[in-house]
Parts: sequence; C-alpha cells; structure tokens
Amino acid sequence: MKNEMELLNEKIISLENIRAHELKLLKEHFYFVHEELKPINLVKNTLKEITSSSEIKKNLLDNAVGLATGYISKKIAVGSSHNPIKNILGTILQFAVANTVSKHSDLIKTVGQNLIERIFKHKLHTADEELSN
Repeated sequence: MKNEMELLNEKIISLENIRAHELKLLKEHFYFVHEELKPINLVKNTLKEITSSSEIKKNLLDNAVGLATGYISKKIAVGSSHNPIKNILGTILQFAVANTVSKHSDLIKTVGQNLIERIFKHKLHTADEELSN
C-alpha cells in the first residue's frame, strides 16, 4: 500500500510540475500575443510590411500619382467655380482620372518615356542639322 501511495504522490508531483511548466508557457504566450496586438505594434508591423514589399510600394506610388493627377485635372477643369453641378462633374472627373492613372500607370510611364525620347531625338536631330548648315 505504501508503494502505491508513493507512486501516486510521485505522479501527482510530476503532473503538478507539468501543469506549472505549461502555465508558465501559457503566460509567456499570452504576454507575446498581448504585445503583438497593441495598436502601436500593429502599426509598426504594417509599416514594416509596406516598406519591405516592393509590390506594395509600387501600388502606393501608383495610387498617389493617380490621386495627384485626378486632383490636378479637377482643378484645371473646375477651377475655383462655385457652381455645384460643375463641382460634381469635376469630382467625377477627378475620380475617373485617378482610377485610370493608378490602374494603367505602367502604360502611361511607357508612353511618357517614348514621348520624351522622341522630343529629345527631334531636338538633337534639329541641332545637328543646324550645325551642319
């Protein structure tokens, strides 16, 4: 009977040690999760993701260029008009231009580069003709 009691006590002590160890691990995990879910840490982790991903950077840049282009096109079309219909149409134009530019930024960049190359080639060709005459 004493051996059974000793074995039972050893098993109880062993289970209590396991429980204490698992409780310690649970508390550590809880602290880790608690720290990760703090708003400042969520913002930090999101910013790290944004700065580490080149695709996100490109999308952000394309959207910023699209928004700027849309805003400029609205200012050009509407100006400082106080006409509500003109302002509504200007806002629609702004969103349409912003959306188009952000979705087709690669095509716009390619066309812009080709246009710039043509302008410089034309100027160089014109300058060469003037020097040869």
